[in-house]
Amino acid sequence: MLPLYEASTQFKNWRFSPQSLLLTRSSLNAAAVGVIRNTFEANEPGSSSSVSFLNPDEELLLVRLYASKIAQLCGFFRFPEDVEATAVSYLKRFYLKNTVMDWHPKNVMLTALFLAAKTTNNPISLEAYTSNIPKTTPSDVLDLEFLVAQSLGFEFAIWHAHRALWGIWLDLQSLPNTPADRAATEGEKYDAALKYVRSSRLSDAELIYTPSQIALASLSLAAPDLASEWVRAKFTSDLESVGHLESTLAAIRTLIEAAAEPLDVEVVRAVDFRLKICKNPEKVEGSPAYIARKREEERKAEEKRHRKAADAPIDRDPFGDELALEDDDDDD
Repeated sequence: MLPLYEASTQFKNWRFSPQSLLLTRSSLNAAAVGVIRNTFEANEPGSSSSVSFLNPDEELLLVRLYASKIAQLCGFFRFPEDVEATAVSYLKRFYLKNTVMDWHPKNVMLTALFLAAKTTNNPISLEAYTSNIPKTTPSDVLDLEFLVAQSLGFEFAIWHAHRALWGIWLDLQSLPNTPADRAATEGEKYDAALKYVRSSRLSDAELIYTPSQIALASLSLAAPDLASEWVRAKFTSDLESVGHLESTLAAIRTLIEAAAEPLDVEVVRAVDFRLKICKNPEKVEGSPAYIARKREEERKAEEKRHRKAADAPIDRDPFGDELALEDDDDDD
């Protein structure tokens, strides 16, 4: 029988090598640019030549910015750690299937957080949620909810590194010769490791490595002595595994430390400004391309209704035909 994590949809469908992750984003970006360029040209030939489309790294920069805002909103709504971590995962997964040039990450982020609150059993009413977020209406969230869920493959369960870190912390308190007051005297090391776990959410770590590997790498950044103690206890004689694990932890630490660096606000602002120019016109409400797409969707929907009506059987009473009543013979 497979371990629980290896039997999960996260392990099967949402883990990549760094190379395949790069290829996924590059292919998605190239396809989006091609479609949007054609849309510009259809509306105004030659217009796309002056458009500076976003590259995959710039798309990722915007996603990271809005992922960082999830923590702020969770603090305001007092959502627990699971909601925050789940929402960030949803946001990152969404943009492995979609592009920011079609769907701006602000509304996707708000929708991902609202959905995460429900899937982690911490629901909030749509009205209470949107009324506390400036310039946000219920439709901003509701209109994208099915798209987000569909992009996730309706796979809502997430295995998180902060839970794995808690498991390692409990292990450390039960090892032989462990000080009885470790939780009290070294609790600040756990808190520091948790901060690194939170930083890891802004990186690609969870898309490449397991939650336990991310947790251990975070602990090794905060308290190398405790991380080494745990590894020695778990891999007492398997030196080859220890060597392989150390190289993995080093790679994760690099990702975490890079993600912990603050974003350059001016760079992000410049990318967001360009997004307004290169956004898919079919997604811009009121634009000629948007209106044309809506008309085409309505035309296809009308055709579908006509075909369905033509193929439908003659209307019958859903409860069956009326029973014929026999005439009663009066003997009077």
